[in-house]
Amino acid sequence: MSDIPPHDPKLAETLILDEIFDLALYKELREISDGRLRALLDDLILIETTHVTFWQKFFNSPLTTMGLGRRIKLRLTVIACRVFGAPAIHLVLEAIEVYGVRKYLSIWKSYRDKPLGAAVKGILIDEFKHEDVIVSQLTERRINPEQIRNIFLGLNDGLVEILGAVSGFFAAFGDAATVLIAGATTAAAGSLSMTAGAYVALSSEGEIQATEDDKKRFLGEASLPGNFDEESLSRRAQEPPFGSSLLVGGSYFVGATVPLLPVVFGATNAWLSMLTAGTVIILVSTLLAFLSGMNIKRRIMTNLVIIAAAVGVTYAIGRVVKDLLGISV
Repeated sequence: MSDIPPHDPKLAETLILDEIFDLALYKELREISDGRLRALLDDLILIETTHVTFWQKFFNSPLTTMGLGRRIKLRLTVIACRVFGAPAIHLVLEAIEVYGVRKYLSIWKSYRDKPLGAAVKGILIDEFKHEDVIVSQLTERRINPEQIRNIFLGLNDGLVEILGAVSGFFAAFGDAATVLIAGATTAAAGSLSMTAGAYVALSSEGEIQATEDDKKRFLGEASLPGNFDEESLSRRAQEPPFGSSLLVGGSYFVGATVPLLPVVFGATNAWLSMLTAGTVIILVSTLLAFLSGMNIKRRIMTNLVIIAAAVGVTYAIGRVVKDLLGISV
């Protein structure tokens, strides 16, 4: 029945175990939920149970249990949801559905004219329905996943940029006090720049959209799909650009302090800053990838490559400044 070649069982394993993971997660989250959220999870559990059974039969596979990696991921996710409550659960549900949609769309594009393509099409319809329900409940609770992603993106930018700066400053100056002063100044300037940039961008976007909505109301046109309606405008008014921009700038500054902390506590070179920032960037990358439905390993590797490039380039510039121009402390 399956059109997966025998030498490539990985896709079958992934499809089955991903659904088993989702089913196990929904069952655990149901135990710490109530009201409408529990009812939503009840519906998801029924659908995921069907998906697990379907893929097991489709691939004629006896797989029923997750590996160690998925079990650790499950436990950490449940712990986070216990700590942060319903908002975290909604965010996790949205992230899982986004990941599922992207995964199945990719598979459907590759196998659309084969039995697997037809099977994936049915699963995708369920996934789209899940996503619509979850997003509508997120809207009702006024949870903004995009804002949470912006926080982690700000942390990510601050980490990478200031780690590069610390590396270059150590190469040029070699003095911890000077590096700390220069790094802190750069972090503050970057934070202010991020705040101002986010404020201008959000304000401009809001003004443009408000003008478009006013024009449509003047012409008597109904709200079109993809445009803000009155409820959307109300939600936007509750999230002013100033507050959102402060969140972006503040998260950047928090991320920027990570490479500076080892210097504060006595580090005399960039190695400890690199180790600290690298560890945190792996955690941030994992969260960003999970929230946006990206491949976690790819996101981590991309960030580590960017860090390595930033450190290498800034260190080289620092050495050039010190050795060729004779500027040092």
